[in-house]
Amino acid sequence: MSDTTPPRLPATMRVFERGWLSSNNILFIDGDDTALVDSGYATHAPQTVALLESTLQGHPLKRLINTHLHSDHCGGNAALQARWQPHTSIPGAEAAAVSAWDVDALSYKATGQQCDRFTFDALLHDGDVLRLGGIDWQVVAAPGHDPHAVMLFAPQQRLLIAGDALWESGFGVIFPELEGESGFAEQAAVLDRIAELDARVVIPGHGRPFADVAGALERARGRLAYLGGDPQRNASHAVKVLVKFKLLEAQRMHRDALLDWMQEAPLMVAIQQRFMAGQTMEEILSQTLRALAGVKALALEGDVVVNVG
Repeated sequence: MSDTTPPRLPATMRVFERGWLSSNNILFIDGDDTALVDSGYATHAPQTVALLESTLQGHPLKRLINTHLHSDHCGGNAALQARWQPHTSIPGAEAAAVSAWDVDALSYKATGQQCDRFTFDALLHDGDVLRLGGIDWQVVAAPGHDPHAVMLFAPQQRLLIAGDALWESGFGVIFPELEGESGFAEQAAVLDRIAELDARVVIPGHGRPFADVAGALERARGRLAYLGGDPQRNASHAVKVLVKFKLLEAQRMHRDALLDWMQEAPLMVAIQQRFMAGQTMEEILSQTLRALAGVKALALEGDVVVNVG
């Protein structure tokens, strides 16, 4: 199979590759049984609803499953619940935070990101089995990027819905380490677990499905070793990711507005205090903008920062 040939997936599965503001959506249609894994970001919710309406062709969305509750994976939940009232399953450890809608525990306040309030009907725990698209999927705990995240693995078909635990080139930011908690060791264990599963195809949270799982694991381990070798690297990477995400959402921001957002986002403040105490937020912003402009992830038009790509 060449690098450009998309892996073959079961006929009951469809992957909507959404980019980086919204996670990928994985839709299952098996007769009248329909289910979606991950719902994207809040500002893309109308697009997500329209995409599903077109594909479902009059059938209701019956189930909604979240691999984890970062805003780019569950930001469409509220809109989907308003449209179809799907039976919604979330990782078990998030039950109290969602019930109370604790935006601190759920990270939305910390990151300065949007997520409309949603509800849940069931909880996902390591070892549970779900039937989606006529296929049995095992729930596999995947702490690291998010301490409460799960993956879904179909052992017979050797398919893995990895969320942000493994991408074709890397994985999601190791957020626990930014808050002084363990995350690198957990991510390493998750990569080992993925290797043990011996998946044939991985459907990542972002990017195309891929079949070179061994290659992806090798790249991920190399990346993890680099980040873990100096936690400030993880912090600097996280700042770039969060700024880029904000630009994906806004598309254009005055530099002062972007600085205000950084100064008001508790996670940004925590990163500065823990890893960059010798720098002002203005200096961190300038450094971040230079780095992102250098890889053509943004452009500067005077005092206006413009998303690119």
